[in-house]
Amino acid sequence: MFARPFDPARRARRFARSERGTQLVELAIVLPVVLMLLGASAEFGRFFYTYQTLAKATRTGARYLMTESAAGTSDAQAKSLVVYGNASGTGTPVVSGLTDANVQVVRTGGSNAFPERVTVRIEGFTYQPLFDLGKLVGKPSLSLRVPVSPSTTMRYFSSIPS
Repeated sequence: MFARPFDPARRARRFARSERGTQLVELAIVLPVVLMLLGASAEFGRFFYTYQTLAKATRTGARYLMTESAAGTSDAQAKSLVVYGNASGTGTPVVSGLTDANVQVVRTGGSNAFPERVTVRIEGFTYQPLFDLGKLVGKPSLSLRVPVSPSTTMRYFSSIPS
């Protein structure tokens, strides 16, 4: 048989028409974007869950306080109810990192003995992300650690004689 001479132009044309390995290149381009989208979705879901859990906890605490005496003796039980989900203050917090110090109870309106409203709020609580973008890229300004401070205000049930 007779051998063909080496033709670099022919090899270049054949290489340009070949599609071997293109899927791998496409995967290398798309995979980081897809992973970032999945991570962002998961992080947003966790943040929303944390905020909703804290908001429900403040509602529970305010609901408990509006039926109790306004003297302030039940504030500790209300704070335990917000943090642990029970008035005894035992167990694990409903959200990791939440303590009694993060819960504030404020009574407003009326007099000290008969206030009109009670507000239960979370203050000083910071959301801890799993995937902190600020740490990953080395820019603290892009950090997903944000303060979360939901609050609930309810009116007291009162039977004040007029």
